Amino acid sequence: MASNSINLEDVPSESLMTELLRRMKCATKPEKRLILIGPPGSGKGTQSPIIKDEYCLCHLATGDMLRSAVTAKTPLGIKAKEAMDKGELVSDDLVAGIIDEAMKKPSCQKGFILDGFPRTVGQAQKLDEMLEKKGVKIDKVLDFAIDDSILEERITARWIHPASGRTYHTKFAPPKVPGVDDVTGEPLTQRKDDTAEVLKSRLETFHRQTEPVIDYYSKKGIIAKLHAEKPPKEVTEEVKKVLS
Repeated sequence: MASNSINLEDVPSESLMTELLRRMKCATKPEKRLILIGPPGSGKGTQSPIIKDEYCLCHLATGDMLRSAVTAKTPLGIKAKEAMDKGELVSDDLVAGIIDEAMKKPSCQKGFILDGFPRTVGQAQKLDEMLEKKGVKIDKVLDFAIDDSILEERITARWIHPASGRTYHTKFAPPKVPGVDDVTGEPLTQRKDDTAEVLKSRLETFHRQTEPVIDYYSKKGIIAKLHAEKPPKEVTEEVKKVLS
């Protein structure tokens, strides 16, 4: 038995039963391969765990996957690190390879949610070619459509408690005491990226690079436009309608 294998005898019965029930429920779910597209702050991070659990999909966030491939020193991770160390962008082929590796995991058996890829039409074509070889294709692309001015209000007023990841918003979900975490009383901070200047530059990149990707998938008839400015619960309902 491999040294990193888990001895099932040591796993609590409750955990085993929970996982068994989850797998039985998942066995009846249809396969789905989804892409989430939207600017920073559009709510992709809020909706993806809900979609993942509801449809038994794996969540492939390319930024996280690149970092774990680099940490795990996989052959592709080593190549990605070489590019990063030189200050170069990681090539589309490398990212597609890392996604291809991740899709082989048992948790991706029913499909996946891709988040952060494809960002360009070239990447979208590369992804289509890769999936075609497996005899599958993207089923739906969820477009988190939202006005830039709403994003500025959402993002620049966002504060986080770094230790727990709890997030607050000075207008929509303020802490009980300004600048202080409700649970621990520790000070809140803002992410370096959560400023109007950084947001402006990220939005310019998004509109320039990623909007053509939305056009690319529109021509295939698989885009579903969501009203991402609505409250999260309403967006969740929209997602369910689109995917049912």
